[in-house]
Amino acid sequence: MIRINEIRLGLDEEEELLKDKAAKVLKVNPKYIKSWSIYRKSVDARKKDDVHFTYSLDVEITLDENQIVAKCKSGKAQLVKPYVYEMPANNRVSSFRPIVVGFGPAGMFAGLILAQAGLRPIILERGKDVDSRTADVNRFWKTRVLDEESNVQFGEGGAGTFSDGKLTTGIKSPYIRKILDELYKAGAPEEILYSSKPHIGTDRLVIVVKNIRKEIERLGGEVWLECRLEKLICANGFVHGVTYSKHGEPFDLETDSVIMAIGHSARDTVEMLYKLGVDIMQKPFSVGARIEHPQRLINEAQYGAFANHPKLGAADYKLACHGLHERGAYTFCMCPGGTVVAAASEKEGVIVNGMSSLARDGKNANSALLVGIEPKDFPSEHPLAGIYYQREIEHKAFLLGGGDYRAPAQLVGDFLKGVESKALGEVEPTCPTGVTLTNLDGVLPQKVGATMKSAIVEMDKKLHGFNLYDAVLTAPETRSSSSVRILRDDLMQCNIRGVYPCGEGAGYAGGIISAAVDGVKCAHAVLGDEH
Repeated sequence: MIRINEIRLGLDEEEELLKDKAAKVLKVNPKYIKSWSIYRKSVDARKKDDVHFTYSLDVEITLDENQIVAKCKSGKAQLVKPYVYEMPANNRVSSFRPIVVGFGPAGMFAGLILAQAGLRPIILERGKDVDSRTADVNRFWKTRVLDEESNVQFGEGGAGTFSDGKLTTGIKSPYIRKILDELYKAGAPEEILYSSKPHIGTDRLVIVVKNIRKEIERLGGEVWLECRLEKLICANGFVHGVTYSKHGEPFDLETDSVIMAIGHSARDTVEMLYKLGVDIMQKPFSVGARIEHPQRLINEAQYGAFANHPKLGAADYKLACHGLHERGAYTFCMCPGGTVVAAASEKEGVIVNGMSSLARDGKNANSALLVGIEPKDFPSEHPLAGIYYQREIEHKAFLLGGGDYRAPAQLVGDFLKGVESKALGEVEPTCPTGVTLTNLDGVLPQKVGATMKSAIVEMDKKLHGFNLYDAVLTAPETRSSSSVRILRDDLMQCNIRGVYPCGEGAGYAGGIISAAVDGVKCAHAVLGDEH
């Protein structure tokens, strides 16, 4: 197969032209192209007067491909082998079924791989099925009455279900393609297979999550919902089982392999592991707020005169400012045409996140604007001090917002001046529990607030309009990543043998794809366990 990079297509050109453009690069007649497919598609908006698409194509031809690539003498063409996922050998000799704790991206893919390998995993998820969970979340947003076991953080699909479904990642792994293929088979749009910035959307994620669960069950695995892990049963440094509860009643389950894909908000589970003697260390995390602009402003800033072109859709951005302090400030999980999400999972705590539907057709754009927090900033050297610091900020936000899960918010212009906001401008905040206008200096750590203010000014130089006075900051965003790392060795196990810390909650991932990849790796480790 030949991969051809950097094929340009104008916004008003149709993709049918790609075959002829590929033939031109290879210097062959188009009739010799047996098949072609899009490997990567991206928008090139570096020049605002020349916005276009750039493609990489995978092409099969009826001629000698080695000879053609050598003769065309183009740096754009190279021979490649199609990716094929290979399941590792199953060296496991245990007769016990492996247990996976958590059914977010890490737990889903750990469970799926184990099921495909024939190990019939049992997956424990403390929250409800995705439909019941969605109803509970909508009820919280409407009534501001929180269910601590069924919310944006807990339930089938994990925290990623109520997000943009963004599939971009900074990691490199051969398993990414396997994950994208499985998501596509489960109902994600085909574009995720080749888009340079793939996303599924909250509305489509619900379908995908259910289909992955059904596939695990079809293969002999089981997903036990509303089953919360209470403790690990251990002896002589090995795990021998788990205790879980369903509707308040405890049950024991024997096993010798537990993948802990608990997510970044299962703080009670982390505390249980710490008391059990599991090695845990502090990890840097980030704090900030969601910043909302009119989507129209972002489109114009990114695409200029092409802003309203129907093929472009809602524009996104990714910004960073380094040197403001150790870790600087950056935007994260940008949601074009999206909404801010009230994402609390604990009583008397307020946190926000962002999400978009597949269409990304909302009136506002939002993104997290985050500042790195180092362990030296934590209130103590306790391994869980980061969790306690997060909880303290979230409780402050709860009180500042009015004590009823409304989120504290402030206009960007007022934030830069350090004065309390009294009235909204042109941007209507989308947080579904509502907002309380205030001064965010009352909730954000001083270093975080100061760094954010400098960053907004600097980022406006890169994205005109970013410091729009009427843009709205809604706080706090505290759970972009875990504040702990549960230590594991080269066999992916912690100091209790048979326990595999996994994914974002264990400190080894930072998004849907990286968490899913870690789930695959932990499943492989279980397959390789010969004891």
